[in-house]
Amino acid sequence: MHNVSPSAGDLAEELPDNEAAWRRATVSAGAALFKDDGIFRPDQEWALEVTDEARKPIYFIQITAWQAE
Repeated sequence: MHNVSPSAGDLAEELPDNEAAWRRATVSAGAALFKDDGIFRPDQEWALEVTDEARKPIYFIQITAWQAE
């Protein structure tokens, strides 16, 4: 994950296929966003990158917040 703790290295895990990787990524992104600590604020961006064994990107989830004027 980018701009979120824990870092990407902390979340590395091998999964059986791309569908399992997508499910795990969406669960992880949701958990990071909806933590009770309220650290995600307007004008912030979080990103989660899912890669294969060769570190080639498979999926990229990006969450951006902004305040309407």
